[in-house]
Formats: sequence, structure tokens, C-alpha cells
Amino acid sequence: MPLTPLQNETLGALADCILEGAPAAQESRGELLARCDARLHTLPPHRRARIGTGLDLLGSRVAAVLAGCPPRPIARLSAVERRRCLDAWTESALPPIRSAWQAVRRLVLTVHYARPEVAAAIGYDGPFQMRRQFRSFEGPLPDGPRATPTEPVARGPVILPGELPHEPLPGGVSRGLALTAGLRRQADVVVIGTGAGGAVAAATLAEAGYDGVVIESGPWVTRADFTEQDAALSERLFADGGLRATDDGAIGLLQGGAVGGGSTVNWMIMLRTPDYVLEQWAREAGTYGMTPADMAPVFAQVERDVHAGLVPPDAHSANNQLLWNGARALGWRVHSGMINARQCVRCGFCSFGCRHDAKQSVLRTYLPRACAAGATLYTDLSVSRVEILERDTGRGTPPRKRVHAHTPQGTPVTVDAPLVVVAAGAVGTPVLLQRSGLGGGGVGHWLRLHPTTMVNGVYDRDIVPSTGIPLTTMCDEFIRWRGTEYGFWIETPPMHPAHTATVLPGFGTAHATAMARFNRLGVFIGLTRDGAARGVSSGQVTVNRRGEMSIRYRLTPDDEQRVRASIVAMGRLHLAMGASAVETVHATPIVARSMAAVESLATASVAPNRLALFSAHVNGTCRMGTDTSTSGATPDGERHGVRGLYITDGSLLPTALGVNPQETIMAVAQLLSSRLAARHRGVSQ
Repeated sequence: MPLTPLQNETLGALADCILEGAPAAQESRGELLARCDARLHTLPPHRRARIGTGLDLLGSRVAAVLAGCPPRPIARLSAVERRRCLDAWTESALPPIRSAWQAVRRLVLTVHYARPEVAAAIGYDGPFQMRRQFRSFEGPLPDGPRATPTEPVARGPVILPGELPHEPLPGGVSRGLALTAGLRRQADVVVIGTGAGGAVAAATLAEAGYDGVVIESGPWVTRADFTEQDAALSERLFADGGLRATDDGAIGLLQGGAVGGGSTVNWMIMLRTPDYVLEQWAREAGTYGMTPADMAPVFAQVERDVHAGLVPPDAHSANNQLLWNGARALGWRVHSGMINARQCVRCGFCSFGCRHDAKQSVLRTYLPRACAAGATLYTDLSVSRVEILERDTGRGTPPRKRVHAHTPQGTPVTVDAPLVVVAAGAVGTPVLLQRSGLGGGGVGHWLRLHPTTMVNGVYDRDIVPSTGIPLTTMCDEFIRWRGTEYGFWIETPPMHPAHTATVLPGFGTAHATAMARFNRLGVFIGLTRDGAARGVSSGQVTVNRRGEMSIRYRLTPDDEQRVRASIVAMGRLHLAMGASAVETVHATPIVARSMAAVESLATASVAPNRLALFSAHVNGTCRMGTDTSTSGATPDGERHGVRGLYITDGSLLPTALGVNPQETIMAVAQLLSSRLAARHRGVSQ
């Protein structure tokens, strides 16, 4: 349903305040509100309704009174009174007020700064394909010898693509949108999801001779679709149009929503699971065959499969160079990273697919292998449930299962198979299991996020965090903080206007002033390995009786300490590199200009919606283990009590990793799907 007239009136009054002082857009107020409403329609209906309820709350007389204003709807208040409301709501002691206000603030800002003329007004260079090379750290490197045989960055003259025709669908791929009549078919195995885990499983099983069907809810996308338009592609390539968040809106969740899942939109970094984490899994979750020695050849194979190579020192962006030089100046440990790319031209748009086909995501690697080996991939199909059709005798072929799916138009699709591999991500997988009546135990619990926050440095020179390879360096000085196995590490993100606008705090002229410094911001993110309080589940993904999804998460006190420590460390790095100011992303930003002031950030609040937090590493909701009450699957990835139903995505990870998870998920999926193929050899529908 669209927003009601009263909700639209409230949204308009809030937008006037939020955008005061921002660059003007070539659109009317009504057009802005219509685009806000359209963006909300990328959310599931119950989440959209929650935004509407938030607008009802903010438009109420009670909300005005709580802010010390006259008892009138905000649309009837003066401009001064409206600003007073927004200031009060920012620091409100009432979580529902803070949650509603921050949700609306982020919505308006992301929609406004999506306009090209607004982005240009803050100095944004825009799509790489539409301009010449502006910065020394973007485009191919100068011609010369490669530092290593697998160097992932292009050198010398490269012809960059202009207009690209849409390619025909490759063999083995069918768009669910094209189905006009119901479809029923059989297979040996159904793989649900095409991200880092599902694609690897699909390729492994198809190449082992299994007749496989792969189902993906998102669209098939190719380089022609990757137009480098950040806002439009966020809506198309990310789950819930890029607006997915915890129920209280306190943590934004960035998950892939197209074919290829997170591998299509991630920053390409390839990091092996730390040895001490693998040892912890064996000790606490009962995993086997996953020791560091066991996994070394698996990691090496994955790295070959996706063409991972070490980024040479002369390829770092200015933002990555800040992290590299700052860490070395402080005597901290810092590394160059491997990325899964070939002939990367350093355009900076990795979050929105790769127009240059340099990123070796599963779109370019494992999925073509799966289809070449005979698998059939159906896109644009939402799986609603998995039905067990037969009683399990405990012997021989696992009981037959029926996967129920449908197209966006509601056309039904069913696939029967004795083997089902669920790889819908750490939100989608537990939701599907619960909707299928296959939940219970650890399913939906033990959500791990690597909760992430950001600290900006204001520099007297251009850093331009929107371009260059986004992530090529990592500081892990504090990964085992204070001698524990749980700490944090520091990376550099890509920053484009629509996302930057939502993360930077504030509203009105203060926010507009911060956005005007866009190119002079150095940006670090601190990622915490959550779960330091052993035995405590920080979050849950559950389904209510109406089938509606809920995502809840709270930092434990132990994890709060590490988030605060990461803020201090990032501030120290910026000052070491000559930043004139360090700015946090608290709801009311804290500005530090000295080391003493930076150290005081250790006491700042990290309560929900008082500090911007986000996560692109959503894991752990169906974790491997031997205890059925606290895990969702066996150490072989098989759902407890459901023979022939396997899980091969990030939900399977027993703990948070302490590194970006792409390589771990691929390696675990490779290992477990190989076991599956061997165990069920000869199985046929």
C-alpha cells in the first residue's frame, strides 16, 4: 500500500527540514515524496508498514510534546519548532522515537542524493564509464612488468567499454519472469541460492554428475546492467532494495539480491579463515577435516578458481594508502590483500557489479561451470517452502522433497529431488526452514554480523573515497584484542553519494556541510568479531505466524567494548595521517582534533540508533555443530534430523570469523558439497 495522505504530509515536513541547505534537485517536492514511496516498495509489506507506523508516530502531537514543542503535528509547526523536534528525537531516550526518526532520515537522504545533479554538486566524479580518468589511482596502471603472475590489476592501454548490448541468456539459464504456465520437474538435487556458497555447491555437484536445478530469487545480471549508477543499482542488486536492516533500524544489512549474491556486489577481498578460528570450530562445534592443514589446499583451490591475486603496492587508492601509511606510522600490523579479479581497471564501482568483467565473482566462475556441467538455473523465483514427501527409512536414498517456488506474478514452480541444498544466506535460509516447519534448535539463532562502524577524517587534500579499488589493505593489529580471540580490524570502504548521505549523521545545514566535504573525507571502517561472550546468541532471524520475517540483534557488553576500541583506533590512524578533524557517525557526531580527544571516544554510547552500525557479513543462523539445541546442521552441513537437506552458505559458520567471509564460505561449501557428492553417489530422482 502507498503512504497515506497524512503520512505523506509528515514525510514532506520532515524532508523540508532534513534537506535544508542540501544541493537542490531538479524535481518538485511531490516528485521527491513519490520516489521515497517507490523506494519503500522494495521492502516486504510488513517492513513497509513499519515505516508508515513510524511516520504516524513522528507526526503525532505526542512526539511534538516529547520534543518540547506545542502539541501539534509536525507539519503544523514552524521551521524552528521542527528543527527542535528533530534535535530532540536524535537524542531521545525512547528507542521507538530514535528508530522511527533515523529510518525516515536515511530514506529521504538516500533518495535525494541519488539524483545525478545533487551528487555532482558535492564534487562526485560520477560513473567511470562516462568520463575520462581523473585520478592517479583509478584506471589501468602504467605499462610494465607484473609484480606477480596472478597480479589482478590491468597494466598498459585498456579499451574501456562504452555502450554495451544486453547479452542473450547463456545456456542452462532460464528467467522465471518468462514462465507463463506452471512448471513441475524432477532432479537429483536442488540448490537454493547462487551466492558464494550456493554457486560453489552447484558447480561441485553438477561436475560430479548430479542432475541439478538451481533456484535464485534475484534477476540474472550481466555487465550491460552494471551502469555504475549507484542508487539505481542498490535497489536492483541488494536485498530489500538496499534498505534491509534489523527490526529497530539500528544496523543496516547489506546482502546481495541478484544472481551471484554477495559475490556480485562485494569488494573482492579474499582472506583465509584464521587458524585459531578453525581450531575453535573443532573444539566447540565438533567440525572435522577442517584443521588449518586440511583447509590449506581447499583455500588454494578456491583462490585459483576465482583468480585471486595480490594487489601490487602501486595500485592502492588514496584512501587505502591512508590506512597503509597510518598503520605503519603507528607501528601497527597492516597487509595488502588479494582480490578476485583479472585486469581490474580500478573504477571504484565494485559494490554495483563489474561493468568491465574484471571481478571474478561466481557469475564469471562457478555458475558458468555449473551450467556447462548440465545444471539448470532458474532466476526470479522465490522459494516459499521445502516439503518432505516421504517417510525417512534411515537407509538408502534420502526421502524425496518438493521445493515450492513461484514467479513474481505468482506462477507456481515445483521441483522434486531427494537432495536439497539451501544457500539463501543467513537471513533467507533460517526463514525458509522455519516456513517449511523445519526450524527449531539453533535455527535462526546465533546471528553474527561483524558489527561495523565508520570514522571519517577531514583532510586538506582530496582523498576521493568513491574511486580506485575499494579495499586493498587491512589493519589487523587488534584482531586478538587484549590477548583474546575476539577483537576488531580496520578496512577502507567505497563511498558513493546515496550511501554516504545515509551514514553521515545529522540533518539540515550541518549534514549538507559534511556532504560538501565528500572528496576530502578519508574513511575507515572498524569491523568487530562479535561473539566474545561465549554461549550468548546476540541475534535472531525468526518468522511469526503470519510468515513475516524478524531480524533482531544487540551488542553484548563485551562486543560494545571492542566497537568503542575500534573507533579510538580509527581516530588515531586519521590523526597520524594529518587529518584536521576526526568525526564519528554517532547520531550527534563527535569531533576530535587531538589524541587526547580521540582517546575519550572510548566512553561514547553505542546504543541502538545512537551510533551508525552496518554489516555486510551476515552469518551464523544455522551453524554447524553437534549439539542440536544450539546448532542448525551437523558438521557435514546436513540439517539435524532431515536427511538429504544440506546448508552451504554463511549461516553455517559456527562463529564470526574475524575476516571478510567470502573465501571461507566458498571453501566450506567446496569441502561439504564434495562430501555430499561422495556420500550420495548414485542417488537419482
